[in-house]
Amino acid sequence: MAIQIGDKAPNFTLFSSDKAQISLENYQGKNVVLLFFPMAFTSVCTAELCSMRDDIALYNNLNAEILAISVDSPFTLAKFKEEQQLNFPLLSDFNKNVSAMYGALYEEFVLGMKGVAKRSAFVIDKEGTVRYAQVLESAGDLPDFEAIKQTLNQLN
Repeated sequence: MAIQIGDKAPNFTLFSSDKAQISLENYQGKNVVLLFFPMAFTSVCTAELCSMRDDIALYNNLNAEILAISVDSPFTLAKFKEEQQLNFPLLSDFNKNVSAMYGALYEEFVLGMKGVAKRSAFVIDKEGTVRYAQVLESAGDLPDFEAIKQTLNQLN
């Protein structure tokens, strides 16, 4: 069951690329852009996260924190974050629980891989309510960054 606008965002705790535990509830009082992406080091994921990196000042001005989640290990994510100089936490959903909770998990991905996060974007407001939700079926598509920014604008 996919998460809908108006739902309470399910809380989670995951390890980041810095091997720190990060919980969604730690971000109470802030707007959160929660991104799920299929795999580190792939072209579309790199383009997506680098665009967030380059726009970080804009998201900061909108009082928004960015959290990006994939099923990669924390070690893979650490290398990816370092290479791309990403300036927000990358979280490992290695056991796929959070991706499944958010309705953002492929049964079957490319090359016969199962259980890969679908490219998805959620905006969660300061009270923990989902204000924007987009789960993409095609891994080649990017989230609607303009719609994300518009949603954040309305929350401020």
